[in-house]
Amino acid sequence: MAIMELTQSNFDNVVSQHDLIIIDFWANWCAPCLTFTKIIEEVEKDYPEVVFGSVNIEKEKRLAEEFNVKSIPAVMILRDRVVVFAESGALPREGLRELIEKAKDLNTDILREAQKQKARE
Repeated sequence: MAIMELTQSNFDNVVSQHDLIIIDFWANWCAPCLTFTKIIEEVEKDYPEVVFGSVNIEKEKRLAEEFNVKSIPAVMILRDRVVVFAESGALPREGLRELIEKAKDLNTDILREAQKQKARE
C-alpha cells in the first residue's frame, strides 16, 4: 500500500478503518523530512498490513495543532485509535521497524483502561 495523504477531511475515516497507522508530519521546506520520507517509503513495503500516512503541516495546520506537533519531522503511531508513540525527529530505518513491531504487539485494552483511569483523576 502506498503512503496515504491524510487530510482533515479523510483523517477520521482512515483512523476508524485501520488498526495500526504510522503518521509522518512534514513540510516541503524541511530537508530532514524529505530524508525521513525516503526511509518511510522503504519500510512501508515490508508492512502491507500497516497504513502509512503523511500530513503536510502547511496544508493541514489544524491536524498538526490537534496532535500538538511543534517540530518536524514528527512521527506518530496510532493503534486502535490510541496514540501509542509520538516524537519529533527523523528515525533511522531500524528504529522505525522496531517501533512498528512493538506497536503491533501492544495490548490496547490495557492502554485504554489506563487512559480511562487517568481521565478520572
